[in-house]
Parts: sequence; structure tokens; C-alpha cells
Amino acid sequence: MRADIQQLFIERPELKQFVRQNPIWYRKLSRYPSQIINLEKEAKFFYGRTLPQRVEKVQSNLGLLMMLMEMIQMGQSTYEQTKEPVD
Repeated sequence: MRADIQQLFIERPELKQFVRQNPIWYRKLSRYPSQIINLEKEAKFFYGRTLPQRVEKVQSNLGLLMMLMEMIQMGQSTYEQTKEPVD
């Protein structure tokens, strides 16, 4: 493998790990070093770092947060309903 690609793997260990998990990339990069751009795209998709994946993750987290807030509000209203006034 070319020295510049090896240096890239040293600088970006997540790419190195991706190539280890997908050994076909060793062959692709050895034959066509210009495929490094496609490797980066696939690695981003694999690790969930594309914009649509990030947006989906944020939406999921917001949904969980909204559900938690609703549960807290329901718990407070239930507590207030069960609380009896002391005379």
C-alpha cells in the first residue's frame, strides 16, 4: 500500500479500523489509490456520520426528551391530584 495512504490511516484510525473490518478496501486502495474518497464516504455512512443519519439521531433524541417531559408532567399532575389538603 502506498505511503500516503498508510499515513492517512495513522492520522485517522477510524479509517484504518473500517478497512480492517472491510478487507476488500485493501485491494481497492492498492489498485486505485484515488478511491480514498469513496472509502471516506463509506466509512462515514458506516459510522453514522452522514448528515441524514445525524438528523435522524437528533430527532430520535428529541422524541425521547419530549416523552420524558410528558411523563414528568403527568407525574406532577397525578401527585397534585392525590395530595389532600390538610385542615
